Amino acid sequence: MKFSTNEDIEAPVDAVFEMLCDFESFERSAMRRGAEVQRVDQLPVPGVGMTWQATFELRGKRREMELEIVTFDRPNEIVLESTSPGMLGTTTFELIALSRSRTRVRVELEIKPLTLSSRLLVQSLKLAKNSLGKKFKLRVADYAKTIEERHQRRA
Repeated sequence: MKFSTNEDIEAPVDAVFEMLCDFESFERSAMRRGAEVQRVDQLPVPGVGMTWQATFELRGKRREMELEIVTFDRPNEIVLESTSPGMLGTTTFELIALSRSRTRVRVELEIKPLTLSSRLLVQSLKLAKNSLGKKFKLRVADYAKTIEERHQRRA
């Protein structure tokens, strides 16, 4: 199952990439939503191998997930791989400089079930794919707007 969307941001590609690398803010955001997040690597700067352990509630069950950066190509792309019992996910952030002050961000999320029970979960999600796709696009658009506003405050 795959979701993808594009958003254009009024900010240079380097600035957008730096804000996408603000992993502490993502950790805090997940914790505000009830997840437990812990970074488990010892890397001094963002890059391939950064890893987090996360625990959260989904559909009434406690889920565990490990997230790892598998591609870190400054300022073009970040790819996160997430693994949990029975499920594999890949999230890709691709940045394209449209001009000196405008960047297109393509965000893609792909979920692959590995067990029968996770296949049933993904199948139930497919029934709601239209509404989930709209929520995905809205979240990405909201975050793109946040990046734009943060950039304008810095400038």
